[in-house]
Amino acid sequence: MQIFQKTITVTKDDLDQLNHVNNVRYVQWVQDIAEKHWLQNTSQDILDNYFWVLVSHHIEYKSQAVLGDQLNIKTYVSKSEGVTSIRHVEIFNQNNGKLITTSETKWCFMDAKTKRPTRITPEIAALFN
Repeated sequence: MQIFQKTITVTKDDLDQLNHVNNVRYVQWVQDIAEKHWLQNTSQDILDNYFWVLVSHHIEYKSQAVLGDQLNIKTYVSKSEGVTSIRHVEIFNQNNGKLITTSETKWCFMDAKTKRPTRITPEIAALFN
């Protein structure tokens, strides 16, 4: 299993009226890191022929993050079968190691020409293992 990660710093734009990171921002970060992981690993030829759509999203909030916190966002794909793939995202406070959120998303692999689900090829599955 290949882990992809990045570190971000919480900014004022990430906060809600309670001065902690807005729940919607976590959802955006989950989507953003999935896209970055995909783009880092794939070729232009694959990008021209395939794309992913989100089927389901489950997120658990374990702790809060506030202005200035440095967050380590980690993602990995745990399973790819048929036309779907399961991706996990964990967000940690880098300063104290505390787990902030966990997420599990299910993605469907799509053919760019037909706009229909298509089987995940061994080549695609190997990009994340």
